[in-house]
Amino acid sequence: MSFSQDANKLFDGVIVDYHKTDDVDAVMVNPFKAQTIESVLYLKNWIDTVQWHLEDIIRNPEIDPVEALAIKRRIDKSNQDRTDLVERIDSYFLEKYASVKVKPSAVINTESPAWAIDRLSILALKIYHMRNEVERTDVSAEHKAACQKKLDVLLEQREDLSSAIDQLIKDIENGDRYMKVYKQMKMYNDPNLNPILYGKK
Repeated sequence: MSFSQDANKLFDGVIVDYHKTDDVDAVMVNPFKAQTIESVLYLKNWIDTVQWHLEDIIRNPEIDPVEALAIKRRIDKSNQDRTDLVERIDSYFLEKYASVKVKPSAVINTESPAWAIDRLSILALKIYHMRNEVERTDVSAEHKAACQKKLDVLLEQREDLSSAIDQLIKDIENGDRYMKVYKQMKMYNDPNLNPILYGKK
């Protein structure tokens, strides 16, 4: 199987594992050996899945404001963790293809493989939850039909994105494209860069 096929299968499995408890505080049990790319992808999608549900919870119009603030801060931390993992995934590709001789005609891609894989992880979540909407028995036929159309688009989008990711990886492997990774300059969590935080010193 291709890298994207493996990733899609892994992401789908993570989402099923999470929904065995459907609890944002559930303990993750990563079945893959530590430091492997599979382990990193599993962790990445687990964090995405937990955050998906935190985003649902925080939109409850009756949520206690204190709880909402705690969840918002938890989401901020989750976003930083997600970014860190994307950079770890890119490091994997940089190391794997470090010895590739880049062709003089090689071009850079608009995004790195890991940021495309990040979108693939979120797509897996959208597909899972849209499929749940299609399978609901407490909604109208119109609701189910509308959700089926959206699900069809999401499935097509995953097919296209998967193909693009595999082509990008192949091009990097062949020296037709090269990677250049810029670390994300997250400012809102940094007490030295967020004026609200450093203004409190």
